[in-house]
Amino acid sequence: MPIMFKKSAEAKSLQRLSGADRKKLRRTMKDRFPLASDADIDIIFPAKVEITVTKYHNRAHVYGVESGPPMLFDVDGRGSELFPTVYALWNVPHLLPSFELKGGEVSRFILGGADLMFPGISIPPEGLPPFLEGQPWAIKVPGNPAPIAVGSTTMSSGQAIKAGLRGKALRVTHYYRDSLWESAEGRYVPNPGFLEDIVVGDPASSSELAQKHEEQTEQEDRGTELPQNDEEEPQLRDDGGSPVLPLASVSHDVDSSLAVMNISEGQCSEDKDQRSLSTEEVDALLDKCLLQALHTSVKDKDLPMPGSTLWSGHVLPCRPSGMTLDIKKSSYKKLSKWLQSKASAGLISAKEDKHKKEMILQSVNQSHVDYSSFRPEKRDTVAVTVAAAVRSSSDSQVTGLSLDVVEVFKPTSHVTPIFVAVGANPTEFYTAAEATDIVFRYVEEGGLTKAGDKAVITLDATLCDSLYKGAIKKGERYPSEVHKREVGPLFLARMQVHHSVTRGPDTAVRKGPARPVQIISERRQGNKKVTRFSGLETFLIDADTVAAELQKKFACSTSVTELPGKKGQSEVLVQGGVIEDLARHLVEHYGIPKRFIEVLDKTKR
Repeated sequence: MPIMFKKSAEAKSLQRLSGADRKKLRRTMKDRFPLASDADIDIIFPAKVEITVTKYHNRAHVYGVESGPPMLFDVDGRGSELFPTVYALWNVPHLLPSFELKGGEVSRFILGGADLMFPGISIPPEGLPPFLEGQPWAIKVPGNPAPIAVGSTTMSSGQAIKAGLRGKALRVTHYYRDSLWESAEGRYVPNPGFLEDIVVGDPASSSELAQKHEEQTEQEDRGTELPQNDEEEPQLRDDGGSPVLPLASVSHDVDSSLAVMNISEGQCSEDKDQRSLSTEEVDALLDKCLLQALHTSVKDKDLPMPGSTLWSGHVLPCRPSGMTLDIKKSSYKKLSKWLQSKASAGLISAKEDKHKKEMILQSVNQSHVDYSSFRPEKRDTVAVTVAAAVRSSSDSQVTGLSLDVVEVFKPTSHVTPIFVAVGANPTEFYTAAEATDIVFRYVEEGGLTKAGDKAVITLDATLCDSLYKGAIKKGERYPSEVHKREVGPLFLARMQVHHSVTRGPDTAVRKGPARPVQIISERRQGNKKVTRFSGLETFLIDADTVAAELQKKFACSTSVTELPGKKGQSEVLVQGGVIEDLARHLVEHYGIPKRFIEVLDKTKR
């Protein structure tokens, strides 16, 4: 999908939407943007204003408020490729999930019309949030809550991890300062961080954050040391006066706190865990997790492997439940130095890729005394699944039952013959690692590795159909060979993505990625604050139980209502502005991962 508005385009027609078309557009928005509530849509398109649609010769449709800026655009005019403009996102920043850049300097490339590459994204320690190929996502810079661009994902989160977080992440369709932004009468920017050729952190946000941080520090224990930022990582960020604070985009430095909700580091249980470990204990935990990963999830066929993939996809999932693992708390400080030390000790073979500026794991020395003397822990089915897949379990100590959220894949008719051929059950669910193991087992049993080049796989009819049947355009020839590194992502792309949620003895598997809990605080008649939230069912939590619990905890009235048109999904209404305490309670008591909590405080508007 090309960038639609890199160059100015001539409009073909302009007309007002009828009442029926307005309703259809609202339905399309709710389907396309599942994070949007009715109130969010009302902010973009108020009830009693005229909505116009401008049609262009390139088939794009642009929707806006009469005499106002453009709010939505449809790439092909059919409704299937609907995106918000940056103007819409500046009004409702949580409308789309967002990738955060490693720094404002990277925004120069985006504003120049480039697509977003994975090396330019700041990856949280717990890994990427789950997403599917073709989903609309936004782009932000550290320290600035206002998105700078929108586009569609080029692959799923599982495929991204298998690819070592390399390549194109987002195909950008619209960005700040393109011709669509410039077409608005009275065009504007949301804050002083938006400059002519670059977007940086909002200066107001930085000063406000410093003041809040100073106030928090005075209230904390005098003996507590705050974690220091690494020079290569983004600065601590706050909302900068914006009420919209999606936790999924919080960067490394705020992983141990809900910084967007002004929760001090001393209040988070995972920080207590981290401070209870000395540097020597963190070093020992790192070594244990590495050995566990080398024994259980790192396969020879996956090598060579980027250090970032080893860390996020193998080492982190092996840490003990309820325990954080921060390389900056160790004596090594950086992942590259840690891997170099293991290579010097002879446990692994690793070298630096000077082009990518990253350590690459080449091989594992299984005869090394540390490897041969280590006895990996036996883990149950859920634990093994978590170790091999995209894991989203809570790092906080949970007073209730533990929670695991895992991305899993179900075989489709395309790949069923491969599962049958190796004796695997095509009706079960598999993690990304397990599914990839199956296709490589088929390759090995069929002797499909090309003679003289082990990195190339020769396709037989069954494997070729599994990977390409229906995906190759009519008239094009099917490939006869494929590179080894492409097989796993291609195979996973032919399977259905689901998410598995396990809480104690209960497990539920549902289609698509897990949807977050949405917490909204707003004012009602009489200037009274209320807080409402929904999405508990995703994490196997009973809404009535939570409502009764919060009624006692906050000494206020609560109510539970079923969401209209969403059978089995409820919304809890709490009297009072308890948005910060509520989010903290869901993390600490119910173990919901922070990246699955989205917060919108409308009382600050």
